[in-house]
Amino acid sequence: MGAVAVAVVATGIITALICWILKLKKLIALVDRFPGPRYFPIIGNIPYFKKDPTEFFEQTIGTAYAYNNPRIFRIWMFWYPFFVVSGAEEAEVLLSSTKHINKGMEYRMLHPWMGLGLLTSDAFKWRPRRKLLTPSFHYDILKDFIEVFNQQSKIMLKKLSDSLDISNEGFNMYQYITLCALDIICETAMGRHVNAQKNSDSDYVRAIYKLNRIIHERQKKPHLWPNIIFRLFGKGKEQEECLKILHSFTWKVIQERREEVKQLGGWAKVLDRQITDFEMTSQKRRLAFLDLLLQIAEQGKLTDQDIREEVDTFMFEGHDTTSAGMNWALHLLGCNPAIQAKVHEELDSIFSDDDRDATFEDVKNMTYLECCLKEALRLFPSVPLFARFINEDFDIGGLTIPSGSEVIVSPYGVHRDPRHWPDPEIFDPDRFLPKNANGRHPFAYLPFSAGSRNCIGQRFALMEEKVVVSWILRYFEVTSVQRRDQIFPKAELIIRPTETILIKLKRRQPLSFA
Repeated sequence: MGAVAVAVVATGIITALICWILKLKKLIALVDRFPGPRYFPIIGNIPYFKKDPTEFFEQTIGTAYAYNNPRIFRIWMFWYPFFVVSGAEEAEVLLSSTKHINKGMEYRMLHPWMGLGLLTSDAFKWRPRRKLLTPSFHYDILKDFIEVFNQQSKIMLKKLSDSLDISNEGFNMYQYITLCALDIICETAMGRHVNAQKNSDSDYVRAIYKLNRIIHERQKKPHLWPNIIFRLFGKGKEQEECLKILHSFTWKVIQERREEVKQLGGWAKVLDRQITDFEMTSQKRRLAFLDLLLQIAEQGKLTDQDIREEVDTFMFEGHDTTSAGMNWALHLLGCNPAIQAKVHEELDSIFSDDDRDATFEDVKNMTYLECCLKEALRLFPSVPLFARFINEDFDIGGLTIPSGSEVIVSPYGVHRDPRHWPDPEIFDPDRFLPKNANGRHPFAYLPFSAGSRNCIGQRFALMEEKVVVSWILRYFEVTSVQRRDQIFPKAELIIRPTETILIKLKRRQPLSFA
């Protein structure tokens, strides 16, 4: 019996191995119809890619340029195939699909922080959740947040002005902008002040930045992707410490706000009080995204865990991406004084020398500033890639991408497709004037992704950028210390500059509110 059992087990193992080899052979035949760099048996293209983030980014974009008909190439990570897309037509096939909307494996590293929120959840959970949350990003709700944008922008300007009185060697504007954006997202998402601009050394602020670095380091090291390896040999313990701080803060805010509403007599009373306050003072208490989530939870459609996931998702997506966009925009405007002068002219026509806050109508009238911000996001999209897991075979560029693989869309590459962007490296905001934008391929511009799983907060982000940057340019003229050809991008969780961008400021008018 022993010999028979061994023979049966051995036969089973050999049969399984043969089936796996035949399946892999079929997979290789399909994948290798796509162009791509040479690879090694078993380990694939892993030795091919540079370890330095800047060199890796340059290498990936260079590879995309080499394979441009169709604008897609393949790489192997061990025996797992990836496809990188850098063309609008090719991106449309993927992003417009209603079948392939599950995120790629890279997003799993975000699960410990934000669970299965809008950014990371699979189709089964994402579809009903997106439907529930979309009304929370309606313009009528976003209008209320302009007051927060104004308040936090003025705090930032006061800090810039005080620093300018001491020295003007060149400001690291990202340092100021990112703390401003963090204060904005905390107040709009949770209704709480973390005062990051006044205390950048708080546990919460430090935990956010440390966790971002840990996640990025893990994403670029495939051997740390398995959780057990990451816990044993990576920074699993440090990640847990950060998560404890962040999750504790979120849970505390949720419970405190729920108790506040209870003390006020429930949501009906809270909303009635809003109306009464508005009738008496023409002002009303803003509802944070958390308030909207708590109202949905009262209908039995969200659990506390769901609320925590979405609040943490807003926190992750809502400050670093907008900060990066504004940082690049100021650098590009500082390198192009003639374009900056047009923005100054537009803002002067709206505000003159009045120090009043920006209104929703003012924001709508910042049309040329919007063109500049969009062009900055074209050249340097905040998110370096969008990854989708392929559930079933589908065709792209006349070739078949096999089920079980992953497709990565590179907005940076798509935004440099000369078929849709002539002279793609030139900073030209006029590309986004209506007369020039009409008729452009709808998937040629992807700073917020596209299709059904696009960024739910893109209106919020652009509105925030317009308000914050307009405050800076109303009071200062910006000049980039470095030329554009001295600053290079690197792909981390977002696209950052390799070196700190330095900006010199020149006062246009004094701060009367300081």
